[in-house]
Amino acid sequence: MARGLGVLVRSERWQVSQGRARPSAMSLAACGSVFAVLVATPALAIEPPPAPDQQQQAVDPATDPAFNAALPPLDSVAAPPAVPAAPPTTSASVTDPVLAQPLPPLAGFDPTPDTSKAKVPTSEDTRIRYSMAVEGLKKIGLEAQFRSLSELENGKKKAANAAQVSARAVDDVALAERLLRSEGYYDGAASSTVTAVKDKPGEVIATISATPGPRYTASSISITQALPDPTARAMKALTPQFAIGSPIRSILVEGGEAQISLALPQQGYPFAKVGQRDILLDGETHTGDYSLPLDAGPRSTFGGIETKGDKIFTVAHLSIFPRFEPGDVYDSRMTDDLRQALVGTGIFSTVAIQPVDTGRKAPDGTEIVDVLVTQEKGPWHAWAGSAGYGTGQGILGTVSWTDRNLFPPEGALIPSLTAGTQEQGANLAFRRSDAGQRDKTFQISGGFDHSNYDAYNAKTINLSVNWSRQSTPIWQKTWTYTYGAELIETDEQGAALNATGARPYRTYEIAALPIEVQYDRSNSLLDPTHGYRLLVRVSPEASIRSGIKGYARLTGQATGYLPIGKSFVLAGRAMVNSIEGVSDIDEIAPSRRIYAGGGGSVRGFGYQQLGPKDAQNNPIGGLTSTELAIEARYRFGNFGIVPFMDAGRVGESSTPGFSNLRYGAGIGGRYYTNFGPLRLDIATPIKRQPGESKIALYISIGQAF
Repeated sequence: MARGLGVLVRSERWQVSQGRARPSAMSLAACGSVFAVLVATPALAIEPPPAPDQQQQAVDPATDPAFNAALPPLDSVAAPPAVPAAPPTTSASVTDPVLAQPLPPLAGFDPTPDTSKAKVPTSEDTRIRYSMAVEGLKKIGLEAQFRSLSELENGKKKAANAAQVSARAVDDVALAERLLRSEGYYDGAASSTVTAVKDKPGEVIATISATPGPRYTASSISITQALPDPTARAMKALTPQFAIGSPIRSILVEGGEAQISLALPQQGYPFAKVGQRDILLDGETHTGDYSLPLDAGPRSTFGGIETKGDKIFTVAHLSIFPRFEPGDVYDSRMTDDLRQALVGTGIFSTVAIQPVDTGRKAPDGTEIVDVLVTQEKGPWHAWAGSAGYGTGQGILGTVSWTDRNLFPPEGALIPSLTAGTQEQGANLAFRRSDAGQRDKTFQISGGFDHSNYDAYNAKTINLSVNWSRQSTPIWQKTWTYTYGAELIETDEQGAALNATGARPYRTYEIAALPIEVQYDRSNSLLDPTHGYRLLVRVSPEASIRSGIKGYARLTGQATGYLPIGKSFVLAGRAMVNSIEGVSDIDEIAPSRRIYAGGGGSVRGFGYQQLGPKDAQNNPIGGLTSTELAIEARYRFGNFGIVPFMDAGRVGESSTPGFSNLRYGAGIGGRYYTNFGPLRLDIATPIKRQPGESKIALYISIGQAF
């Protein structure tokens, strides 16, 4: 809704209102007899007043013959008729509280009925139609906004009667004048007419006419009642929005004042408050003098942390979250960051942060302000799940349960289950979030897994420990990392040695020290539309089978996102994998080899199906891979279409390359939700070879990369 600004008018204007007093019926009746007497009385001669030097003698009218002679005889005056006595008042009328209330004043009664909201008859014969015309608003750019708020426009051009059309027109006149004032046309006026349409019975036209008049601009701007430093900061925040020479528009004025309320707490004034503005208009020059009182409060620095409420976190644990130090100039952005970090723990239903004036002074003369954290416990237990489907991978789903604060502070227990057509498993993890440092997580996990894919059949027991700093949907970080250790024992059935023989089982014991670092300059975790990401992963490993064999698994990946207009995003990905330090691939467990193909790799091929095959046409895996992908993401509303092309290769040596690339092409559909896009991709391999699927299908949550 448009809002006008309260102003004072410097030019004098006179407004004259005329009214007519109407005596009550009782007063007229009471005057009736006196009026009759005055009419019946003959005219009296008016004597001039005596000279000042004449002595006047007092005369008693009761004994004055001239006065008595002037009166009419008593027998000529009729007696008034007898008034019947009023019936006795019952006790109910005396004690009835409704009757005991005073009557409302007659002047406050509005006899005009409210017909603007009357129900429109459904019969075509009993209702009227109307059209609408707007004059004077289009040239100043207000007609579209006026029509969006108009009673006439929203009435769908049907009304119960002409009175309802007129009532809507009156409301629209008031709306037009409010819009004019909100845009600085303080002398503007509007009117309405409702007339019948010639030769069209039952149809009228309502015309809203507006005369904007001159637009008022700011001739002076001042901030009052504050010291020079906060005054200068307030003026700097105000003037980009509202400056001298700017039209006195409510959106500019209120926007500038909002910037003051935002900027001062970011610059050391946590208790700053703006007062009631004063705009003094000059009707001759069509300008206005703007002044704004400001209570800036003391300039302040950060002190300590206080807490109240449920007190789930102690002050000691709360102290690891702030990105400010005691003595830093107060900045409300830092307190907002603290609140977001506490919300991100998932432990609180609400968290409130507010400054508290301690009354203490810092050595530089600023006020010391503590930060008060109000804690309110939230639900600590949460279920989570995900599911997907991929050609060659089948259906795969994971469900987990989390007790976020079973071991305070922030010690979570997380059991999870994995179930699918080709993979099943269970895992138990202990996770300590914000472990001695904000955003740092410590986790120990262990479990077992059974995987039965074309490339291998593995039964695995694993135990891992790691430290990490990862992004979350609430707080996406530029730098993230993970490092730790893994112990794995796996019994696996790998590649076939001949076309008809059984695939041999081998047992591997593996120790690894994985490290991963990512630099993220994208704008979203699940649906990035601009920016890029760089990732490096290094995992030194040792495999024990018939002796100890050391090697290293290496990964490098780059993804980029380029917006083209408002609806298109061009996305690309390049990834290289390599296993260094191995000459015989049999020294590497099949589940630890490098594969390509699938919904998160080269689409058009089944899961792990791209690369060399054994005698039974099962994937062997390799020691290196190269993958490339490009997508054109087009979004319309909550839906999207994504044509794409992927390329990749798997090599049997440790040296990456681009020779013998295979290609897959397809198209995908997206349905965008508040937690990320749902993805469905269909692709086919180019120059399909025997044994490869004609069509590959992938369903999951999130973009492919």
